[in-house]
Amino acid sequence: MTIQWFPGHMAKAKREVQEKLKLVDFVIELVDARVPESSQNPMLQQVLQDKPRMRILMKKDLADPAVTSAWQAKFEKEGTPAVAVDVQNKQDIQKVITTAKEMGKEKLEKLKKKGIRPRPSRAMILGIPNVGKSTLINRLANRKIAKTGDRPGITTSQQWIKIKKDFELLDTPGILWPKFEDELVGYRLAAIGTIKDQLLPLEDVAAFVIGYLRDNYPELLKERFNLDSDVEDMGQVFEKIGSLRGCLESGGRINFEKTADIIIRDLRSGRLGALTLETPVNHQGK
Repeated sequence: MTIQWFPGHMAKAKREVQEKLKLVDFVIELVDARVPESSQNPMLQQVLQDKPRMRILMKKDLADPAVTSAWQAKFEKEGTPAVAVDVQNKQDIQKVITTAKEMGKEKLEKLKKKGIRPRPSRAMILGIPNVGKSTLINRLANRKIAKTGDRPGITTSQQWIKIKKDFELLDTPGILWPKFEDELVGYRLAAIGTIKDQLLPLEDVAAFVIGYLRDNYPELLKERFNLDSDVEDMGQVFEKIGSLRGCLESGGRINFEKTADIIIRDLRSGRLGALTLETPVNHQGK
């Protein structure tokens, strides 16, 4: 199944990224720590080409720490500095600033050698919708500059933002790509709230989440929903969770849609526990 999604403002944002790329020294690419590969925009990878970049794994507090470390190691091995961030953690924010300063050093040294007065290094910050970009920018600048929200598509235009005296950020709208060829990518992004809930049936997304937890985090299923990992029938799973959480209709029937909504909300809020929906092992050979 191919999932298609390409609002016009995202096509415009892509063109603007291409036009403004020459103005920056490097790129800061944000991904979600729960889906570090699936939340990379393959369309942007083509646009960015050889531009130096650092990668920030956002929402690390919601992700499995061991898997986050494995992803960081993979990215670093590929030559991309990677920082895992909880935006409430001041040390994480400082690490982003320190890494960004290191990224800009080479360009500033070249300017010095040419006798040009050093300036703050410049970076373009990119990420898919709802990855936490606006919140991170506000933390880096230590003031409210970018609009924030829990739905995709809050930022709609580009703007320059000064981060102390260290570097300048070019903010950009969150950009998705035209279609998801890999069905699993669509399910992962739908589960964390990157794409609108109307694009995929909520029950299918919830079933994907339950199946992944059953195979990879059975202890979280047991703790949150009192489910054993050997339960195969998804209908029975929904019946049990729906009954446990009071999703009853008249006649005692379980409301599967309401049950699915609870499963998804528990995942997005972290109430299911710290978990990651893909590992570097899933992407070997890519």
